Amino acid sequence: MLSLKSLRHGFGLQMRRGFRYSSPIRYESTGPGKGVTYETLQTKEKKIPDSIPSEADVVVIGGGSLGCSTLYHLTKLGVKNAVLVERDCLTSGTTWHSAGLVWSLRPSDTEVNLLNYCRDLMANIITEETGMHSGWTNNGGLFIASRKERLDEYKRMMSLGKAFGVESEVLGPTETKKLYPLMNVDDVYGSLYSPSDGTIDPASWCSALARAATNNGARVLEHLPVTDVLSETDAYGTRRVVGVRTAVGTIRAPCVVNCAGVWAPFIGAMAGVTVPLIALRHAYVVTETIPGVSGMPNVRDHDASVYLRVIGDALQVGGYEPNPVFWEKVVEDFAFSLFDLDWDVFSFHIGGSVNRVPVLERTGVRSTVCGPESFTADHKPLMGESPELRGFYLGCGFNSSGLMLGGGCGQQLAQWCVRGRPEMDMYGYDIRRFAPSQTSDGPWVRQRSHESYAKNYSIVFPYDEPLGGRNLRRDALWSRLRDRGCVYQERQGWERPGWFAAQPQPVMDYDYYGNYGVKPNEDYSYKQRLDDEYTFGFPPHHADIVSASMACRTRVAVFNMSYFGKLYLVGPDAGKAADWLFTADVRRAAGSTVYTCLCNATGGVESDLTVSVVEPGEGRVIDPAFRGGTGYYLAVGGGNAFHTKSFIKNVLQDRGFDCGIIDHSEDMAMLSAQGPRSRELLSRLVDIPLDNDSFPFSTHRVAKLAGHWLRMLRLTFVGELGWELHIPNESAVAVYDAVIEAGRDLGIRDAGYRSIDQLSLEKGYRHWHADLRPDDTPLEAGLAFTCKMKEDVAFLGRDSIAEQRARGLGKRIACFLMDPAVPLLGLELLLRDGRPAGYLRRGEFAPHLGVSMGWGYVWNPNGGNVSVKWLKESKDYCIERMGERYQTTMYTKSPFDPDNKRIQGIYE
Repeated sequence: MLSLKSLRHGFGLQMRRGFRYSSPIRYESTGPGKGVTYETLQTKEKKIPDSIPSEADVVVIGGGSLGCSTLYHLTKLGVKNAVLVERDCLTSGTTWHSAGLVWSLRPSDTEVNLLNYCRDLMANIITEETGMHSGWTNNGGLFIASRKERLDEYKRMMSLGKAFGVESEVLGPTETKKLYPLMNVDDVYGSLYSPSDGTIDPASWCSALARAATNNGARVLEHLPVTDVLSETDAYGTRRVVGVRTAVGTIRAPCVVNCAGVWAPFIGAMAGVTVPLIALRHAYVVTETIPGVSGMPNVRDHDASVYLRVIGDALQVGGYEPNPVFWEKVVEDFAFSLFDLDWDVFSFHIGGSVNRVPVLERTGVRSTVCGPESFTADHKPLMGESPELRGFYLGCGFNSSGLMLGGGCGQQLAQWCVRGRPEMDMYGYDIRRFAPSQTSDGPWVRQRSHESYAKNYSIVFPYDEPLGGRNLRRDALWSRLRDRGCVYQERQGWERPGWFAAQPQPVMDYDYYGNYGVKPNEDYSYKQRLDDEYTFGFPPHHADIVSASMACRTRVAVFNMSYFGKLYLVGPDAGKAADWLFTADVRRAAGSTVYTCLCNATGGVESDLTVSVVEPGEGRVIDPAFRGGTGYYLAVGGGNAFHTKSFIKNVLQDRGFDCGIIDHSEDMAMLSAQGPRSRELLSRLVDIPLDNDSFPFSTHRVAKLAGHWLRMLRLTFVGELGWELHIPNESAVAVYDAVIEAGRDLGIRDAGYRSIDQLSLEKGYRHWHADLRPDDTPLEAGLAFTCKMKEDVAFLGRDSIAEQRARGLGKRIACFLMDPAVPLLGLELLLRDGRPAGYLRRGEFAPHLGVSMGWGYVWNPNGGNVSVKWLKESKDYCIERMGERYQTTMYTKSPFDPDNKRIQGIYE
């Protein structure tokens, strides 16, 4: 009998030769002792359908968890002519061998929401609709912590869960032992118990979803491979999907959803669409009977990187090792197939699992399962409409979480297809979170996907950065700032300044954490800086960041913001397009700059940006020549730049506007000089007056600085007097050097985005995808001033915003100040009169006010409207941070410079 004890002590080494080969093993049946321990949907008969529909409203490719869920939810939205095509049987790709664990708590508000819905769907909705058992088992879950930082993470998740009604409890070692008597708790610091966790059986789950979908009018066509994805180019030059070709014939459809899992890149290639995922071999073993384990909760021991799922009277043991095996050449025909288990790789999990549940040391191994799974660069799925082909949607790359997230993600993906956008904030899953320079770079995808897999069970600290796939996009100032001690962050492939250390902190080539024969990096100072960040308290360099922030508040600081998107909207219909796209009124004279939102049809904010009205220029990147009169220069945060560009392009295409986008993001640098002495500094370098009358706030001009042409915008993202300098790449270093030299006697300081985070939060400026997202409206976010509601100008989302204003708001953003010794990081629970009423979206130290500060959306626990008056009626607001509650003071707007005097250069 093969046991974990024999493997742990070396007895199994004699047996490994028979397990090392990677050829697929095909199972005619997969009952106990032959892989997975539950029934599958595999059939011996593989009959191709005699006929198929000639057309459909939506074609879903792939019959796994996500495909079946998407089909079901399409029918719930009223789509009657939806078709799912599967090359073999339902679940035959990767779903059939999934571990099936379902957790309730994650370090993400969106994922907690998704899981809440999915558990309800599994436990109640599907069974009520079909009469079929969904395969759901509710046996609870335990997260085990062996150190304080891990338990702190669990406490953060516990507090966040309360905002969504998720019950959980932090336990000590003794309480943990009582709940799970078989567990060794000698090294346990504590645990988090979530009674609503459980497991789902893949075959039962997908069968129930398919039954519900077909009951609602959908069709499921098995044994029908897709051989091509069809597209056509419309009159405006836009490529759109028009259907799929199969082994039997063609199905015409305006919407095709790629839910093919590991095989999604094959389907993407048919459509001319890049699908940036990789296939890895992921394994678990199933033990023989363990007396007393039945009914126990499932366990995740993140510090040991193992999970232990209860399956009847046995345990299923698996985890995430640092050296997973890549499936280099994915085989298309791999239905209900597995690989031989590589014990050299899997042995990483044995010590941790035996330590946590010692009975495993003398327990036999009943079966092994090693199957392919798809993984992505940030361990999050790939969803949404492809920017490369309209009407072609992705629902793949679920990183072994397809069953757990499938219910909620299928619902959101169906909404994406039918309504144009999901109800929840799904940007973290949206394929447009990646730029083409990332998705088309094979080494980048491989490195980042490996790192995300290897770190899957690592603590999610708020300021962690990847080591893989770095230095992909570097602006013209990158080397200059690197030499000045810049500690870089990575956003959408760009290296952007985080903060500045005393010595250079270069990012080295990825070493795969010493695996695959790659020599580990030595004397890696950048990694040491990241290690310093592994805390939920203030990091060692907190004082350095605050010092840079205060240099901006008291003297002058320069920020390199070159990763920003820099787009020109030009053409004969640019004015019409701008009126429709932007919530603010941009019908202004050339030289004006406007801060605005970009909303979807439901009024949710897809982006916020500045729009500068420009006239045709001299053909340079700072003032391009274009036809059609007035144009618009758009500056948008780099992390959201490609998403914003794609959104605008889609609107232009769908509305038929005769205009387009010129993208100069890669061709220009962007510096921002901010602070009380910024005017004095820049006046030394330019030959134009910078006083308030000559150069007012929210205006821009082309000017010469130190002999170099650039565009100056009088704007601020930190709440100070200041200007942005938009510079051709070839002039960037010279301009930066001139600014630094001219500011030496003024106490100029380099500052990075860690300071921008502090300063913008203190002022009350929003960060898109933090305290401003697609599930927030301008009214809820305190940005009503950006909406031209008093003007007779239609814009995208206006009707929804007007309706919301008439009926009242269900949530509203507010500011909270508290003890400066208690760090706020975001996702902390908000309580009003002792009841959960929201959570923080952002939290930081406010350097000028000298307090901890957070912004969050407050809702009414009773379900009523949230007005400013209602917010102010209570004086009892608390913040729960990692299970501890702190009194806080609520403000409806930031108390920092509420009259905006500093922006005008008025310092008293």
